[in-house]
Amino acid sequence: MSGSAARVVPVALVGLGGVGAAILSQLSSPPLAQKFKVVAIANSKKYLFNKDGGIKSDGFLEQLNKNGVELDVPGLIGKLSTLADGPAILIDSTATDTLPSLYPTILGMNIHLVTPNKKGFSSGLELYQKIQSASYPKTGSLVYGESTVGAGLPILSSLKDLVETGDEIIKIEGVFSGTLSYIFNEFSKVEGGDVKFSEVVKIAKDKGYTEPDPRDDLSGSDVARKLTILSRLLPDSTLPHSTLPEGYASLPTRSLVPAALAECKSKEEYMERLEEGDEEMSQLREEARKEGKVVRFVGMIDVKSGKVEAKLEKYPFDHAFATALQGSDNIISFTTKRYSPRPLIIQGSGAGADVTAMGVTSDMVKIYERMRLKAW
Repeated sequence: MSGSAARVVPVALVGLGGVGAAILSQLSSPPLAQKFKVVAIANSKKYLFNKDGGIKSDGFLEQLNKNGVELDVPGLIGKLSTLADGPAILIDSTATDTLPSLYPTILGMNIHLVTPNKKGFSSGLELYQKIQSASYPKTGSLVYGESTVGAGLPILSSLKDLVETGDEIIKIEGVFSGTLSYIFNEFSKVEGGDVKFSEVVKIAKDKGYTEPDPRDDLSGSDVARKLTILSRLLPDSTLPHSTLPEGYASLPTRSLVPAALAECKSKEEYMERLEEGDEEMSQLREEARKEGKVVRFVGMIDVKSGKVEAKLEKYPFDHAFATALQGSDNIISFTTKRYSPRPLIIQGSGAGADVTAMGVTSDMVKIYERMRLKAW
């Protein structure tokens, strides 16, 4: 088949939560429906496969419950690898470790991969290296994960462009968690305020900004994972330890879970006792205010010092991290040889199903365009 010939690329979607549903909806829109057909969907229990496509966003759960069979991930991967109109794209829209552990196998079977799941790229170095070895340029399989950092914001692609065009990265700093962005935008304001930290966390949970267990956000591990992903995109000569052998666990990370509550056995117990940490957080806010600053939870990669850390930091009232953020915005600053002293700043919604799904579907378009350049 010639490189200019167009075809519809088969797609399998694993993970049917809020982001998965938004991906299906976007794939049904005219621009994407002309390029892709959904041949498989799966949740944690069942999968539905139809090599001809026809799986639509309307009533997809009913279709799965009625016609789906017990989930068999190796079986699904096998079916995708043998499609006559392949290679296919597999979307991992789960938040588990299960599918990421299979990424090398998936890529090794000539299946392209797109995912918002951070775990394959931010865990131990061994898995990360296996994923790299199984994907382009070492093989023909493509893997994209723009939405692992910043949802739909062009964070990874911007960093890759900077590195691959020979710019020198000096510092990457930002508010990477939409959840913690909202919490500290409400808790520590330029105009002041005395709202309790526990109250803000409860409101964030009620609004759906946090994970079901808020400790998953407050532990700082989400930010640490995003820093790991960014660090691994830097040349080793820039940041020698950027490979991080234990992944996100290699990073110093400030947890916002009070020590007294670290041993809570359930999220319910934690939420009931959350106010026990209010005094400590209020003190931090007041200390910052006396200095003319606000408190923000940030991630930082400082090439000069060699530090990569997720931490609480204080910023002056006129700093962009203090004044420019609203709601669950992310803001990431790239200070480089070219972008210095004024850094390149990327800001926008860093959470939400629709923008995260857009990061996924835009990655799919990149794969589609690259596939068109060669004989399918």
